[in-house]
Formats: sequence, C-alpha cells, structure tokens
Amino acid sequence: MAEEVPKYDPERQASLTGVAEGLSSEDDAAVLAKLGYKQELRRNFTMIEVFGIAFSIMGLLPSIASTLAYSLPAGPAGLVWGWFTASAFIFVVGLAMADLGSAMPTSGGLYWWTHYFASPKTRNALSFLVGYSNTLGLVGGLCSIDYGFALMFLSVIVIARDGNWTPSNGIVYAVFMCCVLVHGVLASTISKAMAKLQTAFVIANFILIFATIIALPVGRASQRNDGEFIFGTTGNLTTWPIGWAWFLSWLSPIWTIGGFDSCVHMSEEASNATKAVPYGILMSIGSCWLFGFIICIVIAACISPDIESVLGSPFGQPMAQIYFDALGKKGALALMSLLFIVQFLMGLSILVAVSRQSWAFSRDGALPFSKFFRKVNARLFIPVRAVWGCVFVALILGLLCLIAPAAAAALFSLAVAGNNVAWGTPILCRLVWGQKKFKPGPVYTGDKLSRPIGWLAIVFLCFGIMLAMFPAGGPDPTPETMNYTVVVNSAVWGGALLYYFIDARKWFTGPKITLSEEDLTEEQAAAIREEGLQIEGLPAAAESVEGEGITEADPDKKA
Repeated sequence: MAEEVPKYDPERQASLTGVAEGLSSEDDAAVLAKLGYKQELRRNFTMIEVFGIAFSIMGLLPSIASTLAYSLPAGPAGLVWGWFTASAFIFVVGLAMADLGSAMPTSGGLYWWTHYFASPKTRNALSFLVGYSNTLGLVGGLCSIDYGFALMFLSVIVIARDGNWTPSNGIVYAVFMCCVLVHGVLASTISKAMAKLQTAFVIANFILIFATIIALPVGRASQRNDGEFIFGTTGNLTTWPIGWAWFLSWLSPIWTIGGFDSCVHMSEEASNATKAVPYGILMSIGSCWLFGFIICIVIAACISPDIESVLGSPFGQPMAQIYFDALGKKGALALMSLLFIVQFLMGLSILVAVSRQSWAFSRDGALPFSKFFRKVNARLFIPVRAVWGCVFVALILGLLCLIAPAAAAALFSLAVAGNNVAWGTPILCRLVWGQKKFKPGPVYTGDKLSRPIGWLAIVFLCFGIMLAMFPAGGPDPTPETMNYTVVVNSAVWGGALLYYFIDARKWFTGPKITLSEEDLTEEQAAAIREEGLQIEGLPAAAESVEGEGITEADPDKKA
C-alpha cells in the first residue's frame, strides 16, 4: 500500500515560523493561528508563572493596606465580611472569563472576544470601547499602585521622624514619577528573566503575608479584640446609611483582586495557554479570596478599637498605624519597608501586563501611532515601545496627585470602573449574540452553568461600576471629598466613542489578521471576507474586487 500523505493543515503551517524561531511550541502557535495571529512574542511563562504575574499585580497585603480607607469605615465586620462576599462574586467573574480565556487565548482577548461575539452593527464600536477602557483602566491600575507605593515609602520616613514631617503633594508625585520610570527601565531590560521573577514576587508576597499574620497577634497579645468585635461589630464613619457603607467596603476587594485579566494579556507568552490562562485566573482569585479573608480577620483582631483615629493616622497610611500600635517604631519600619517593596513589584508586573494589552491593541491599528507602538524589539522579543508609551500616559494621569488626595483617589476607581466595563462587555456579547459561535476550550464550566455564571458576573460588574462612582464619605460632597471617577471615566468612555464615531469608524475594522492569506484555511478566508475583517498588509476585505490581484498596503492606512 502506498504511504498515506499527511493532510496539509494551514494552521499548523502558519505556526512553523514561531516554532522555528524558538518562540513557541507548535500547539500553542497553532491555537493562536486559529485566531488569525502569527507568533511574535516568546512563550516564557509557565502556568505557575502566569498565576504569579496576576497574584503579584494583586499584591494582596499592600493592596488591602492601600484600600483600608474604603473598608474600615464599615467597621471590623464590614472589613471581614465585605471582603469574603465581594471576593465570592469576583470568583464568579473569573469563571466566566476563564471560559473565554481557555477557548480563545490572545493578548488582546477582551476586545477580541467582544468583536467576535457582538452583532455586526455593534462589534466595531464595542470592541473599540473595550480596548480603550481596558488599556486606560490598566494604566489607572499602574498609577494607583505606584501612588500607593509613594504613600507607603513616605510613611516610613514619617515614622522615622516620629510624625514630625508631612510630605507635600509635589513630593508624593516626585516619588511616584521616579517609581514609574524605574519600572519602565526594568520592564525594558530584564524581559528574559521576567517570567522567572514572578516566582520570586509570589514568595515575597507570602513572606509579607505570613510575617503580618504572625507578628500582629504576637504584638497585640494583651490587647487583641474578641470574636464579637471581629465578626459582629459594624460601624459607619460615612454619612451614607450603614448598609451602603458596607457595600462601599467591597471596593477594597474589587480593586485588590482586579489584576486577574493580566493572565489574558500574557496569553501569547504562556506555554499551554488554553489551560495556563484559565487556571491562572482562577488560582489568583481563589488565593486572594482565602488569604485576604485571613488577613482581614487578623487586622480586625489587632486594630485599635478607635478606628477613626487609625484612618486619621499622622503617618498618612492606616496600615502604618496598625503596625506601629502592635510592634512599635522599629517593627513598623521593618514591615512597612517590606510592604512598599512588594508594592513596587506589583507595579512592575502590571506595567508588563498593560504593555501587552496596548501592544495588542496597536497591532490592530486602534491606538494613536499604532504603527510605531506595535513594533516588537527584535532582540528581546518584547514590545519595548509599548512599555514606554504606557509609562508616559501613567506620568500624565499621575498629575492628579498634585491636585488633592480626592483627585488621586480617582486613579483607584478608574481601574475598577474601566476594567469592569472591559470584563463585562465580552461576557455580555457572548450571552446575547454569540452563544452559538462559542466553542469551549479544555477548561469550561459546562453548558448548564456557563450562562447563569455569565449573567451573575454581569450584574456584579455593573454594581461595581456604580459603587466606584459614589463619594466614599457620603452625599453632598465638597470639591475636596468629591469622587472624580465619574469625570475621569466619562472622559475615557465618552472620548473613545466620540473618537470612534467621528473618525475611527472610517478605518477601524476590529482585530486584524497578521497571518498571510496563504496561511489561512479556506473557512477562515471565507469568514474574513464575509465579516469584512482586515488582513494586515492587505487591503480591507470590503475593498477587494473579485478577480483582482491583491497588492500590499499600509496596515495603518485608513480605509
């Protein structure tokens, strides 16, 4: 019998370039080829390292410390049960996103999924909105993390000077600026070690967690609060009703456990991405849910019953006061120093994630100067230009630090509201328009559970956006207590949609195909022509004339 000739598979063939260059395994590159993209980044990240970058961005204890002003006004029970309840809902969001991340792992996943599942009339506008909301939301996350670092770093100086010095807004911004610039340098120069460093970052996080949950109870051995205080004592240091004050305490876990989408943005650098991405999402959320609950219990057990004095600490950071009360000056200096180091590592990890999202969005021609920012460094195989573009935007947004603490607080809520829109939109599009187009990956919640999980996730995300818009102190805010999130996010969403309908609708066609036409299957090519998608370097499908040859074109040229 004649030897059977293997059937030609264009998707496998399309993956060979990435495999030959040592960027990826054949299976991972083939999965990416099915989505229309060639392999351009090196797949350095294992499943544990994908989890590591998300967990590192969340920076559990530093994030809880940075957001105590949201949770403590509801009292110790608000701190503890607010964390547990909100984390449960966030895990539901993670399940919905894990379904999508396993099925279609790509760096620009959120806006790619939106475009894929949305109706033909809405997909371009919604994809454009999600891409900008996610990109600026992640930059807002970088700003808020590095702003938190600046406050923690300066609180150590205040403690060392026994509270006899208060940093000005200008000094806070200067420390913030230096932090962002150092992150840019590191993210551009240690790319090959970045995956391995995530393990070290996770270890640093757990060292800080265990040091805190051991040292605080020991230091407050004779002054610990009882179980009734921890689990049953509510409070209300706002002028909102007590129930709404408890809901506002959810902002702490919502902001803290807000980096899980980084697993999606690292998809094209992850080995075995169809499993690494969803497991990274669920492991990072689950770890924060559990260990965050433990940390909140320990804080509630060891905090001074005069919570208002803790929030008004002369050290400028409630966690610094909690450490000081339990461990004295030297202990507070030691743990606050470890705290700001871990916070610094958080900022580095989120800069890596946001640079991949912005690179993916520029690869599809949606960001200003996309042709410039989409370039990948030929030696490092990372988008260095995208890294520094994110650094520049962060420095501009960080100027809010110079206005007032209330304006700077908008950076926290920008990350919450912007990312909630970016997470909820593709889930909604899948449920409303695209359920029949959805083909599950190896990690899937099942046909019976997938839809209820998706709808519950959407309800929670909408509620989270509304929470992020409320003034934390109460109604009738002054300019000093105003929540400027509604202003900042309205500018982001309104600006993105205005840009789209005035200009971008003329040329933005959604995700571009970076494979050559010869590397596409017949089904892919037919679907691309039917849906009007664009192959990079070739004219838009809508412009092609039957029977004519295809000529090269500028990928950034407006249709």
